[in-house]
Amino acid sequence: MESTLDLPVAVIGAGPVGLAAAAHLLENGLEPLIFEAGESAGAAIEQWRHIRLFSPWRYNLDPAASRLLEASGWQPPRPAAVPYGGELIDDYLTPLAALPAIRTRLHTRARATAVTRAGMDKTSTRNRATTPFTVRVEHQNGGTRDHTVAAVIDASGTWSTRNPLGTSGLPAPGEDAAAYWISAPLPDVTGRDRASFAGRRVLVVGAGHSAANTLINLTDLSKKDPATRILWAVRGASAEKVYGGGDADGLPARGQLGSRLRRLVEAGRIELHTGFGIDSLTPTGSGVGIKALDGRTLETDIVVPCTGFRPDLGMLRELRLHLDPAVEAPVQLGPLIDPEFHSCGTVPPHGARVLAHPEKDFYLVGMKSYGRAPTFLLATGYEQVRSVAAALAGDQQAADTVHLELPETGVCSTDAGTSSDIPAAARPAAEQAGCCTEPSPGLIGFPTGLAHGRSGSN
Repeated sequence: MESTLDLPVAVIGAGPVGLAAAAHLLENGLEPLIFEAGESAGAAIEQWRHIRLFSPWRYNLDPAASRLLEASGWQPPRPAAVPYGGELIDDYLTPLAALPAIRTRLHTRARATAVTRAGMDKTSTRNRATTPFTVRVEHQNGGTRDHTVAAVIDASGTWSTRNPLGTSGLPAPGEDAAAYWISAPLPDVTGRDRASFAGRRVLVVGAGHSAANTLINLTDLSKKDPATRILWAVRGASAEKVYGGGDADGLPARGQLGSRLRRLVEAGRIELHTGFGIDSLTPTGSGVGIKALDGRTLETDIVVPCTGFRPDLGMLRELRLHLDPAVEAPVQLGPLIDPEFHSCGTVPPHGARVLAHPEKDFYLVGMKSYGRAPTFLLATGYEQVRSVAAALAGDQQAADTVHLELPETGVCSTDAGTSSDIPAAARPAAEQAGCCTEPSPGLIGFPTGLAHGRSGSN
């Protein structure tokens, strides 16, 4: 960054990983400039504050952010307690965002819409690596401003771009027309959104823990309003993956969730439809008809889409990115996180080298760095931004020494080459890389199915 030393580093998204990036930049003597599309830090999490996380506080706090907070007299939550999304905001993100070191650099209601090189489009090459970036930002007051920065860390997450209900990666025929009857991915069915679900036929679509949370909350609702009918559709031949390891699960909260869900299905409280790939949706006036690929049909009043998320790459159109063709993650990271072969615990620690693109000093981090893979660990995002901040500060040795603390095995460390030299052709073998092994021992920062975490909400 020789010609841009006096410029700030843009951080897009003020979720846990975005604010952690800012804290690590400050520790490395760099100036962060944080853009958050929502009203406040953690705005995406606010939409699912009623959901409990799987992992205890000790794995949900970034070390550099904690050091900033502790210097102000903040007392960390009890390490073994397992927080809800709202507690993650109220007890961690909000105090962090209120610190002068962060507050003075945080712009809320500021949506980044494009990133490019100043005065260059994607085709321009000469002096590209030493040319500052331009980040175009739309502010809620109606103004649009271009900000000149030395580097860009995109921690904007994937919450705003859910996967469609259709099975081919596209919206099913009729899905757009049925939008009125499709809810948010994690509605608060027993609280804020209760009126939309009580006494109605509700179809939950998906085979992750977002679906499990919603289904269990719906059964709690049905105790008070028995007219509520709960249907569950999964594409696979069974729901065993969602039920998980039960009492043997490395994350007790996750195991309990799966065990409870199994009991509710077996008791007939939830009507499970397996092998139900959605072919089409047809609005019926009062609700929507759902047709499966095999011709089966369901009638429902409202659909809850727990189908996962994907990155919005539109604002990065003018950058030179190198993305894995399958999961749309940085190309070196893609084989390590491919959900065909990996779960949370099989991804080795990785940092700036693995996250690098041909566009020098641009990084995707947090959930967005995982593209379409739903296996993100919040602690992994913290290690990503620690490494990236070190690399931007010129401390390559610190950037290359990546590590990830596991509750059962201590600290995993690897040099820059360990996690970046696994070719796409060796995806199954990649599961053995590093020291993170099944079962995932407890680093999940967010509910599975929500892909464990939305790094921001931009």
